[in-house]
Amino acid sequence: MKLWTKVKFYSISAVIIALAGTALYYRFKAGTGETRRVADPPAIVREIQQLSEFVTVKYNIQKVVGLEEEKVPFGSERIMLMVQATVLGGVDLSGITTQHCTVAGDNSVTVTLPAPKVLHVFVNEQDTKVWDRSKTWWTPWVSLNPELDQKARLAALEAVQAAAIDQGILSNAQANAETTIRKFLQPLGVESVRFETAAALK
Repeated sequence: MKLWTKVKFYSISAVIIALAGTALYYRFKAGTGETRRVADPPAIVREIQQLSEFVTVKYNIQKVVGLEEEKVPFGSERIMLMVQATVLGGVDLSGITTQHCTVAGDNSVTVTLPAPKVLHVFVNEQDTKVWDRSKTWWTPWVSLNPELDQKARLAALEAVQAAAIDQGILSNAQANAETTIRKFLQPLGVESVRFETAAALK
C-alpha cells in the first residue's frame, strides 16, 4: 500500500513539474523577444532610398561609328570612329516615398519602382580612336571640319546607348534592383516583396 502511494505521489509530481516547465518555457520564449516583427513603411522607404546611387548594371560596348558631312556646293567629308564606352544602367530610387510602398497584413510589401534607365555613358578615351578620315578627292579646296570629330563622338554615344538597350541593359537593371531591394528588406521583417513599375514617380 505504501509502495502504491509513493508511485502515485511521484506520478503527480512529474505531471506538475512538466506543466510548470512548459509554462516557464513559453514565458521565457515570449520574454526573449521572439515575436513577429511588423514591417514599417517609413523604415522600408529609408532602406530603399539608401540605394538611390546604386548602379545595378554595367556594360562595356565597342562600336564603330561613321559620319559623313556634305559640303557646299558639293563634295563631302567622312570620319569613322572606333569607340570603347561604358554604359551604366539602373533604377533611380531617390524619389520613392511611403506612397509607393504598401504593407499587407501578412508582412508582404508592394513597391512601385520607376522604370529602369541608362544613367551614364562614359567614353574610354584611351581605347577610342579615329579609324579613318577623308574627303572627296576631287574637291581639294575643301578643308576638314574640326568640329566633325566632336559630332562623331556625340553620334557614337547615342549608338553605344542604343546598343546597350538592345542587349538588355534595362531588363537586367530592373532584375538586379529587385534582387538588391529584397535582400535589404529581409532584416525589417518583410516576408515577400512584389514590384510594380511606373514610368515616373509623382
